[in-house]
Amino acid sequence: MTRGRAVAVLTAAAFLFGAPAALAAGRGGAGSQEMETSGESFGQELLSRVAFTAEGAPSKARHTGSLTPTAVGWKAPACWYEPYWKAKDFKTFMEAKWSIHKSAGGDPKDLANVKARYKGGHPYKDFNAGKNGKGMWWVAVKNKDMKDDPAADACTRPPFWADKSKPPKVPQAIDPKTLAALAYQRTEVPDTTVELKPEAKSTVKLPTWVWLDKGTFKEVKVRAELPGTGLWAETTAKPVSLHLEPGAEDAMTYPASGECTFNKDGSIGTPYVKGSAQQEPPCGVTYLRATDGQPHQLTASVTWEISWRGTGDAKGTMPDGTFETTQDMNVQEVQSVNR
Repeated sequence: MTRGRAVAVLTAAAFLFGAPAALAAGRGGAGSQEMETSGESFGQELLSRVAFTAEGAPSKARHTGSLTPTAVGWKAPACWYEPYWKAKDFKTFMEAKWSIHKSAGGDPKDLANVKARYKGGHPYKDFNAGKNGKGMWWVAVKNKDMKDDPAADACTRPPFWADKSKPPKVPQAIDPKTLAALAYQRTEVPDTTVELKPEAKSTVKLPTWVWLDKGTFKEVKVRAELPGTGLWAETTAKPVSLHLEPGAEDAMTYPASGECTFNKDGSIGTPYVKGSAQQEPPCGVTYLRATDGQPHQLTASVTWEISWRGTGDAKGTMPDGTFETTQDMNVQEVQSVNR
């Protein structure tokens, strides 16, 4: 039997024998990254079964993007261990795999050790089939969005058993905090195009008013859960401030820090009204030199505060996240202005 044929038969066996849906998709399908054996663990690289739902996410009509954590070096986990197989399903799958390898004319390296580990009592006997329904086989999975990250190869434990009443004390075993980090990674927020006055062209030494109407930004919640396990976490991204970077050294921001906080009604700054041209806005920028064919790039960045809660009253915070956009700012030199 050829390698490709063996994989095809294994896929069919996984489906017919009631293995998890993630395996039924087959090699290269939506549910499985790979159906190959991997050394002593004799395991597979499987897609996680973690499911995500979003609430308050911006309309698809708006441009959106992922948050950039403000904490240097922070990132979601690239791999982890999660409960995947019931005892009898794991037994059926592994024995079907062994049969296929035998039919293909050879056994993989260390097969005897693998059989001893899961069937022969060193340390597991008959795949723990006698405990079916009382626990799960846990396996390593990779974050599909980070599969090229070197950290994705850090979860090297072979499949291991854990009773339902005793969560495994294994580094990188999935828990509410892990789920919260994964939910954070998948949080989508709207772009930060701000309202400007004047809109098309600013004037040297006269302030440009910047504001965001109430309702432009709302809390975004993302829930991550592992079906059938009771494990879940929900992150809440709350907008807290808008930061302005003029894109030019010869410029001033209002306030001087460039940090415009949200008002109680969810708006930022104050809309310009006629007759306020020479007043300092609560949020804005003044350019001190005219542009010469090349517009300045005004960067508007909203900071989102991240909190989370999960299974068993677990809760906490994570690093703030930011999402920024840029807008062209042309600046003219004019002696007198009426607006």
